[in-house]
Amino acid sequence: MLKRMLAATALLSICLSSAASAETVSMWVRSGSGGGAFKAVIDAFNAANSDKVELTEIPSDQMVQKYATAVAGGQAPDAIALDLIYTPSFASAGQLEDLTDFAKSLPYFNALAPAHVKQGTYEGKVYGLPLLVETSVFAWNKGLYKQAGLDPDKAPKSWEEIASNAERIRKLGQDDYGFYFSGGGCGGCMIFTFTPLVWGAGADILSADAKTATLDSPQMRKAVEDYRKMIKSGVVPASAATDNGVDFLKFLGGKVGQQSLGAFAIGTLITQHPEVDFGVTLIPSVDGKASSFAGGDNIVVTKGAPHVTQIQKFLKYVYSEEGQTIMAKNGSLPTRTDIADKVLQGQDPRLLVAAEAIKIAKTPYTLQFNDLINSPNSPWSNFINAVMFGDDVDGAFQSGQAGMQSIIDSAQ
Repeated sequence: MLKRMLAATALLSICLSSAASAETVSMWVRSGSGGGAFKAVIDAFNAANSDKVELTEIPSDQMVQKYATAVAGGQAPDAIALDLIYTPSFASAGQLEDLTDFAKSLPYFNALAPAHVKQGTYEGKVYGLPLLVETSVFAWNKGLYKQAGLDPDKAPKSWEEIASNAERIRKLGQDDYGFYFSGGGCGGCMIFTFTPLVWGAGADILSADAKTATLDSPQMRKAVEDYRKMIKSGVVPASAATDNGVDFLKFLGGKVGQQSLGAFAIGTLITQHPEVDFGVTLIPSVDGKASSFAGGDNIVVTKGAPHVTQIQKFLKYVYSEEGQTIMAKNGSLPTRTDIADKVLQGQDPRLLVAAEAIKIAKTPYTLQFNDLINSPNSPWSNFINAVMFGDDVDGAFQSGQAGMQSIIDSAQ
């Protein structure tokens, strides 16, 4: 009897000790970011572990300011899913935990989404790791291709071919257009869909050290010329000139023959617009080589957060084949390129194109991303509006180049 009592007491002690050692990680995520994928993987982790992740959604346009304020006030969460473009800025301010040793201990570290890892690295140390991955791809409407006498199963390989196809589609008349882009009012849209035209051809809008604007290049001029020709030929709706992004998914309406989109649109088309028969390929550059923009979120840990060990445990689960499969089944692209085919097995094959883009996708690396690019009044936004729809192309290049360099110089 005494032995049974002692055993029961020991078991109770172990249970109480285990419960006491369980920790809850506080984490913020941008509202709508990753759809239900991130919630699904958190639910699975929480169900299988004594440690828990408690998720709080923050409006996307408030995340950066709210986090900066929380850090300053000592009220920041343990970790957040941060738009990868802002990772270098927070790292440079000394507000993030150094994850270098943990990151490089992962056997699949070199297979993690490369653009996300680059954005998460500052002065040789890793402060952010890929969590939610997005890429840009090129889509074509197979139904409109067929009506225009084009091969619906043949993906265009060059912008000359895209322009020719666009003209054939526009000749169908009415409100069928050959190409679309959110242009004059959405610099963020154009960094996402347009810069791959120059990246694939070996050019960029910033130098490797981000200290020099390199906007005015032969590749960029060729890309601008390709777009301007389509605008002038009338294959692009006039509304593109003022679209601030509200019509970014115009392709979904079935009246646009071709458009560069985010990979997230693939799932939207499949589930919400089954009437649109479409194909997906990588975005060709001005010399035909493919490229893509890498978007999405990195996971970053607040400097001094008490639950670093638990966060690392959770991140290992996210990166496991089980975690990656859960996220993929809920609409997220894999963050590991080495098991992408496996975790996407059985899903729509067009998602494999978006996953393939992860290997070549880029993101401009700069501490001034918002001022240079994302802001409605940024040099990039003004440049796009002027160079695509204005009459002075040389002036637009000169102004854009000077404006970007001025912001870079003022920050040094």
